[in-house]
Amino acid sequence: MDLGRGPVAQTQWLVRTIVASRTVRITALLAAVGLSLWNVDRVPHTSVLPAMAGLLPFAVGKYLLCPLRWHALSRSGRSRRWHLRAYAESEVLGLVSPWHAGADLWRIHRLERIGARRPAAVSEVALDRFVGAVGLVVAVAVCGVAMPRAVLAVALGAAAVVLAAALVVNRRRPGLAGRWPWPSPKIFAMGVLLSIGYQLTILGLLIGAINAVGDSVSAMQLVAIFGASQLAGVLPGVQGASPREGALVAGLASIGVSWTAAFGAVALTALLYWIPALLLGGGALLLRWRGWFTEPQPGTT
Repeated sequence: MDLGRGPVAQTQWLVRTIVASRTVRITALLAAVGLSLWNVDRVPHTSVLPAMAGLLPFAVGKYLLCPLRWHALSRSGRSRRWHLRAYAESEVLGLVSPWHAGADLWRIHRLERIGARRPAAVSEVALDRFVGAVGLVVAVAVCGVAMPRAVLAVALGAAAVVLAAALVVNRRRPGLAGRWPWPSPKIFAMGVLLSIGYQLTILGLLIGAINAVGDSVSAMQLVAIFGASQLAGVLPGVQGASPREGALVAGLASIGVSWTAAFGAVALTALLYWIPALLLGGGALLLRWRGWFTEPQPGTT
């Protein structure tokens, strides 16, 4: 690695190396799945049915609501079906990469394949990520749960900085702003609503997993714990073995869930993520590589 690079360039290099290395991906996958299976196996009584009941709405939220949000914000001109397939494909790589960055890199790659310039592709995916984060904060507020002050301050501060930067750029460099995918207020609000719906499906999956390991928790308390645990997502880690899962386990234990049940519920949730990812995302990748899907002709976007 070039020590003269900045931290952002080093991070990009590291993420691309991990995503491009088949050995690293397989090792990360086996380690994460093995750790999750070990934690689930430690739970004395596990019933899969409640967890599976929460998995269906989660699959709808993850693989329908999230792609629809991306489609609403996108200027690629592609159909909803294209966004549904590209998003599902990206999740497979995202689950085995730090920060879920493989998913973003794959979506950027897919946009470039249809003719989008890299700055436009990166800004579009970043905007989708930002709207998703706004939806998380709003979802917690809508449920009437007060987030910890530190969490709320960081979330609102980040949103204020992005909004202020957008206003400054729009005022001083209108030509530059015209090349970025600024959404209308209506589209932005639609994206936030879709994000709220997705967050609610995650909570449903968590509640089902907690019930599956023989425990229960208040939905309102779970919203606060889930919102606070998202800050740990800025640290690297793969699905099932990341700081975010660790923070969620600690949060569940703090509201009365036993440590064994907390580990088991979070591990079971991490395992369930793979079912729709492999069925939908893996299936889409396989069919596209076999030539079942025709890629649109490239055109400058």
